[in-house]
Amino acid sequence: MALDLFKRVESRKGLFAVEKVTLIYNLLTSILILFLFQQLDHPWHMLLDRAMIAGMTFLLMYLYRLAPCKLSAFVRIAIQMSLLSYWYPDTYEFNRFFPNLDHLFASAEQWMFGGQPAIWFCHSMPHMWVSEAFNLGYFSYYPMILVVTMYYFIFRYELFEKLSFVIVTTFFIYYLIYIFVPVAGPQYYFPAIGLENVAQGNFPSIGDYFNHHQELLPGPGYDHGFFYNLVEGSQQVGERPTAAFPSSHVGISTLLMIMAWRGSRKLFAFLLPFYILLCGATVYIQAHYLIDAVAGFISAFVLYVLVTKMYKRWFAVPMFK
Repeated sequence: MALDLFKRVESRKGLFAVEKVTLIYNLLTSILILFLFQQLDHPWHMLLDRAMIAGMTFLLMYLYRLAPCKLSAFVRIAIQMSLLSYWYPDTYEFNRFFPNLDHLFASAEQWMFGGQPAIWFCHSMPHMWVSEAFNLGYFSYYPMILVVTMYYFIFRYELFEKLSFVIVTTFFIYYLIYIFVPVAGPQYYFPAIGLENVAQGNFPSIGDYFNHHQELLPGPGYDHGFFYNLVEGSQQVGERPTAAFPSSHVGISTLLMIMAWRGSRKLFAFLLPFYILLCGATVYIQAHYLIDAVAGFISAFVLYVLVTKMYKRWFAVPMFK
């Protein structure tokens, strides 16, 4: 394996598919920055970040040509995937200027279910073992991405670039939705309107409230639990009032399960319990409305077909000649 990683091969010139789609998203959001330039807090900093990301992408392409091998290809792709942690909170910088839509989603939940499943779920099962199981599932999100990615890199390398493209492109499609469909989710909207309004089924519009507020409702569950505190700590650091509809946690994890099924039935079976807990956790910890989770599940299949066709038609080039 080590010799295979470092064995020099004749590489293709140009960008990998995942780099191309990242540059496209980079360009689209740069144009959006120019349109919102006067409203943004630090537009020059955002543009500089994008220029640095583009420059780094081309630098890595050049360095790869000096030492083309599986490991250097992996580094190029892994860096683009790691940048998703930058692009996610970046959506908040845009969507906070648009009128918040949580009142529509909370009202739809109230109409369909006669209440709020995000409230019922955690209140009906406050037990430590339930809380810890769901928080374990929610925390498994990024490890699931890592496990599936590494499986394809090690055992299905011929499909590794396609996998990375499908994952990253699906993330970017979700991010574009988050920018123009600003929904923060129960953990932000409920404290913004007051829990007494939630209990009465009253869901007022709050306009651009999240332009200046980021108060996060403490997660429900067993607050002394190990996984509870892992999730709570990560949310306090990296979460923003954005990205509720559709749930990318459900959408991306469903996509991963599709790829796991196609790659290895054993991998699929191993990930299945974490996937089920993760999907339930999105509503249990009040990160999402039930509508968000359902939309995330359905959209995963639609986007898998769409993005796979995109890859085959426009981006599919062998990583090595």
